[in-house]
Amino acid sequence: MESAAGPLASRLGYLLKHAQLRLNQAGGQALAPFGVDGHELAVLVVLATGEPLSQVEAARQLGVDRTTMVALIDGLEERGLVERRRSPQDRRRNIVEPTEAGRSCLRQAEQARLEVERRFLAPLGEEEAERFVRALQTLLNAPAGEE
Repeated sequence: MESAAGPLASRLGYLLKHAQLRLNQAGGQALAPFGVDGHELAVLVVLATGEPLSQVEAARQLGVDRTTMVALIDGLEERGLVERRRSPQDRRRNIVEPTEAGRSCLRQAEQARLEVERRFLAPLGEEEAERFVRALQTLLNAPAGEE
């Protein structure tokens, strides 16, 4: 991407979109050796955070629809990174959990992702980068429509 200049240089939407595109491109390249993309890595993160989750529960946490979630889980399962099984407490509920290969992939891919983010934010300096991330968290956690 060229430097943000001209009439779009002060438009927040333009700046956020192009910053996100640049980060996604760098992240995609860093995750490629692990055979996952950013969406699949997010699924592994959610599935590895503790209590076993169903596809529906994981989809809810990720904010994706069921169809998208099924496709993501299918792809991860085909590569041996997750497995589906019946819940021992509720036979109607399917649990999805990372396999050992999935946990290993998650550890390595997360290190690569963190390094990409560190490099991406480096021009801001450490303190300003932390403020930037906190500011984005504040915006995302604020009620919609609040001014």
